[in-house]
Amino acid sequence: MTAVRPADFAQPGTSVLARIPQHDATQLTRGGNQALIILDDQMYQLRITRAGKLILTK
Repeated sequence: MTAVRPADFAQPGTSVLARIPQHDATQLTRGGNQALIILDDQMYQLRITRAGKLILTK
């Protein structure tokens, strides 16, 4: 069996990063510094620090 790399599925002229969904953290927080993200039945908190870093906690 031969392993297939994700890049093998790329369309010509399309980078792998261009096909990954992108979200602006400031839009997720609606201009604030916190947002809640739900995955299945788990809730996570996304926080933008004063230094402009992202922290994701459960």
